[in-house]
Amino acid sequence: MKRVAFYTLGCKLNFSETSTIGRQFVQAGFDKVAFEDVADIYVINTCSVTENANRKCRNVVRQALGKNANAYVIVVGCYAQLKPQEIADIPGVDMVLGAGDKFRILELVKDFEKEDNACVYNSNIHDVGSFIDAYSMGDRTRAFLKIQDGCDYKCTFCTIPLARGRSRSDSLDNILKNARELSDQGIKEVVLTGVNIGDYGKDQPGQFIDVIRALDAAPMTKAIQRFRISSIEPNLCSDEVIDFVAGSQRFMPHFHMPLQSGNNELLGKMRRRYRRELYVERVAHIKSVMPHACIGVDVIVGFPGETEAHFLDTYNFLNELDVSYLHVFTYSERENTLAWDMEGKVPMADRHRRSKMLRILSDKKRRHFYEQYLGETRPVLFEGKSDSRLMQGFTDNYVKVVTATDPNLINQIVPCELREVNPQGLVDVGVNNFELLID
Repeated sequence: MKRVAFYTLGCKLNFSETSTIGRQFVQAGFDKVAFEDVADIYVINTCSVTENANRKCRNVVRQALGKNANAYVIVVGCYAQLKPQEIADIPGVDMVLGAGDKFRILELVKDFEKEDNACVYNSNIHDVGSFIDAYSMGDRTRAFLKIQDGCDYKCTFCTIPLARGRSRSDSLDNILKNARELSDQGIKEVVLTGVNIGDYGKDQPGQFIDVIRALDAAPMTKAIQRFRISSIEPNLCSDEVIDFVAGSQRFMPHFHMPLQSGNNELLGKMRRRYRRELYVERVAHIKSVMPHACIGVDVIVGFPGETEAHFLDTYNFLNELDVSYLHVFTYSERENTLAWDMEGKVPMADRHRRSKMLRILSDKKRRHFYEQYLGETRPVLFEGKSDSRLMQGFTDNYVKVVTATDPNLINQIVPCELREVNPQGLVDVGVNNFELLID
C-alpha cells in the first residue's frame, strides 16, 4: 500500500479541496499519512496570492524530498495554474496540475514512477467552466464546505481570476447533500468557503442569502450547530444577510470583510467595488444588530502609488473603526495584473514598516475585543491540542481560547468563563457544566 501525504498552502478553499483529493486517494486504496511522515507520494496544493506563497511552495517541495528523495511529488492549485513551467523546473517535482486538472490525479498517473521530466497538465483557465464540489473532513474539528469558485471581479492587484477562472457555484441541492454528509460524521461547525461566496448564483438559481437560509433550516444537518461565513465582499454583505445572521441560532456572529485600503483614491486604483463609506455602513449595521459580533478585515499595504499620507489615512480609518482584527498583506507584484505596470512603486522597507504598524494595531484591536468579554460565559467549540499541556477552541463570536488539555473536550461545545488574556494573546477559560453538553 503506497503512502500519500498532503500539504496545503493558502485559504480555507484550498483546505477543502486538498481534503477531497485526499479522500480520492484513500478510496483508491492508498494510505494517507501526515506530511511530517515518510511517504511515497507528496501532494502540495498551492496558493499564489503573494510572492511569498510561491517561495513557500518551493520550500515545501524540498521538505518532502528531504524525507524521501525518491518520493513522487505533485504540485497542484493556483501557483501551478499560473506558473506551471516554473514549478516543473523545480528539482524533484514529477507532476504539475492546474485548476482544471487537480482533481484528476488518479486518472492521469497510474504507477507514480519518477521520470526525467515533470508531466504538466494545465488547461486554459478560460476553458475551465465546471464546478467541482469539495469539503474538508477529518483534518480539523471545523469543516470547510466549498459552495463557489472563481471570480469575475477585476481587482488590479489580484491573480485569482487568472488562477481559478470565472465565478461559478454549486447547486443548492448538492450543498445540502454535502452538509448532510458532514453532519452524519458528527461535524459541529462548518465554514462556507469560496473565492467570492457573496457572488453565489451566477450560474445557479438563487443567491447567497438563499444558501444560508436553506442550510440554517435543513433538518438533515442537525448535528451541525455552527455555520460561519469565511469571507464576503462588503458590497455583497447586504443588510439582508447581516439581519439573517443576527436572527439565526446556527450562523455565528462573525464576519470577515476585505477592505484592502481605507483611502478612496487607492480603492479606485485597485478597482474595488465600494468606497470606505460603504464599509463604515456595513460595520455599523453589524454592530447595531450584533454588538458582540467579531469583524475581521483584509488590508494591503504598499500598493503602487500609496504615499505616507494614503497609508496614514488607512491607519487612522482602521484605528477608529469598530473591528476586531486585521489580516495584513504586504503588496507583492504579480505578473499579468494591471497593478504590475503602475507607477509609484513603494520601497520594500516602507512596505514592511507599514505592515508592522498595522499588525501591531491588529494585536491591540484583538486584545480590546477579547477584553470586552472577560467575565462572561460563552459557548466554546474545542478543536484539539495546541501543545502537550493546552488545547484551544473558539467562542461563537470567534474569541480564541485555551484551557488545560482534556481529550473529552475535543469537538464538544462547552460553556466557558472567559477569565483573562494571557501573554500569547489568547483567553484562558474555565469549563462549566461540561457533563450537561456531552452528546
